[in-house]
Amino acid sequence: MPYEKTWEKELAKLQTKEAEALRGGGEKRLQKQRDMGKMTARERIDYIMDPGSFVELNMLAEHQCRDFDMDKKKFLGDGVVTGHGTINGRAVFIYSEDATVLGGSTGKTHGAKIHYILRLAREDMVPVICLNDSAGARIHEGMDNVYGVTGMFYQNTLNSGIVPQIAAIMGDCTGGAVYSAALCDFIIQVEKTAHAFITGPAVIKEVTREEVSFEELGGAKVHSTKSGVSHLIAKDDKECLDTIKRLLGFLPQNNREKPATKECTDPLDRETPELIDMVPIQMHKTYDMREVIKAVVDDGEFFEIHPDFAQNLLVGFARMGGHVVGFVGNNPRFLGGCLDIDSSDKGSRFIRTCDIFNIPLITMVDVPGFLPGIRQEHGGIIRHGAKMLYAWAEATVPKISMVLRKMYGGAIPAMGVHQIGFDQVFAWPSAEMQMIGAEPSVKILYRRELAAAEDPQAFFDKKIEEYQDLYLTPYHSASRSVIDGVIHPRDTRKQLISALGILENKDEPPRPYRKHGNIPL
Repeated sequence: MPYEKTWEKELAKLQTKEAEALRGGGEKRLQKQRDMGKMTARERIDYIMDPGSFVELNMLAEHQCRDFDMDKKKFLGDGVVTGHGTINGRAVFIYSEDATVLGGSTGKTHGAKIHYILRLAREDMVPVICLNDSAGARIHEGMDNVYGVTGMFYQNTLNSGIVPQIAAIMGDCTGGAVYSAALCDFIIQVEKTAHAFITGPAVIKEVTREEVSFEELGGAKVHSTKSGVSHLIAKDDKECLDTIKRLLGFLPQNNREKPATKECTDPLDRETPELIDMVPIQMHKTYDMREVIKAVVDDGEFFEIHPDFAQNLLVGFARMGGHVVGFVGNNPRFLGGCLDIDSSDKGSRFIRTCDIFNIPLITMVDVPGFLPGIRQEHGGIIRHGAKMLYAWAEATVPKISMVLRKMYGGAIPAMGVHQIGFDQVFAWPSAEMQMIGAEPSVKILYRRELAAAEDPQAFFDKKIEEYQDLYLTPYHSASRSVIDGVIHPRDTRKQLISALGILENKDEPPRPYRKHGNIPL
């Protein structure tokens, strides 16, 4: 009897196929993943997305490789769950790699599913969430894996500057796969269960004879403190996904929108007299700039980015009067607040990210200059420091600078003045601004007089005092319109919110056409 279609038969087939896809690499492998303290690919999506909002795409896709008995190792979905839905009511595209299927390795079909999601995110102008858990390129498929892996890089790059791309490293993210995460705007890495590297411990041992563990090579601590690859870390999968939700709340849907505002219950004219006791007037004493920022922003909420990397410079998001702003601040607790190679890279990246997504920028300045030393010079501090200058000059969002205690040398343009494109610049009465300090200045300017003086020390002390009174006060800078005003520390919040308000609809004149600039990378 010939086969006859019936609804019952066809719907039963569909139900069987869907059930097979939901099993991933099989219940044993799924349970093994849970036993490691990790959520499965689908559990991660269910946790982060609004209930019932996820729509899966290409659920039934399979790899087409027939070599190495791969036709016996086919899994519906090919090791990655892709689709769209909402997070806190906002549309997003998302993919979640499934390490239970061939180690989450990327072949042609696996990669094509991700390419599709990345392209749809760009075309629909909504953020994309990338949950990475992949052993890298699938070598069974030969050069087909180049299509799968490299196409991800291409789509990530096309998306860059258009829609937010947030990557989470939630397991292995190795080989070529790690570059897709690196091309995203933010990376969150899970502690202990997630590792990221180009070549693993076995290959390193074979080539260089060095022995290193997975954690020492590519763990969250390494990438959040030394390499700077990971912007944020999380203790487990749930905290990682919660962090993505929080981060997304500070970002717009795309580069044509501004981040959503929130109702502000923190008074806009709230005074901040506590800053006087918080910031010592003596230049050699330290304090934590984090506490200063928390004192001026709405409800004390400061979402720091890269908190453990290059800690001499703080970057992060907050709200002022309900509006999202980006903060860049020197932290005297570390290296005296000097700028160096790593902090220059950290700052430049954050500045450009805020500019892309229409987020105003505020600098909280207390900087003695760039860190001196042979290691810094040979490491390319000139090139790295120039990135900050480039980023500020390129940025068209509102830019406001607040100088608390000092602003010296090459760090003056790196932390914000009118001549690098800042809109408003303010200073506390305690602020000192000059290319170099009083002592070296007097030694240079009065070297002959010092040599001829009857009492060189008395002469030196007198000239130091004169130089400080003449050049190192904010009133000298105010008289030259280098700064727009000298303000009382208690008025810091009010002044910043006022400046943000007047600059809210800032519209710079068009700049000359160029394909793109050439930042000193």
